[in-house]
Amino acid sequence: MSTLSVSFSDLSKNSKRVADTVERAQRIHVTRRDGEDLYLTTERHDRQREETAEVTARLFSALISSDEGARAVLLALPEVFPWTRHLSAEEVREFVVDLISATRDAAELDVHSNLHRIIVEWRATARILADPELTAQLTAAFPDEDHGEVPAP
Repeated sequence: MSTLSVSFSDLSKNSKRVADTVERAQRIHVTRRDGEDLYLTTERHDRQREETAEVTARLFSALISSDEGARAVLLALPEVFPWTRHLSAEEVREFVVDLISATRDAAELDVHSNLHRIIVEWRATARILADPELTAQLTAAFPDEDHGEVPAP
């Protein structure tokens, strides 16, 4: 699905025309030179996106509540996230739990950054595990030097 784009200056100069376009297209990408790009959308479209996220979160939660559903999710996971093949069975289970929790946060709390962070962090873990040399380096025992306790971030 391609999204129409307008510049921020076009939005400010022709707001009525841009608003009419948003009503037809439901969503427009607003480009800015001096800041992060924006999206302009209709309330109806935003409500529909929220409902989609909520239904998806509930569906995943319901699926993992049964053995058959959990197996279905685990079988589908490599299609959605091919890099999960580098994770152990326990790590895949942890990823699914994290993924579903973050999906619920996105739907129920409108907190989307957790979902993005979970995917990025687990993908980074898989990337490390996919490289045997890197895995060996990062899992090797430290020399006998003890630099003390590492404080929590």
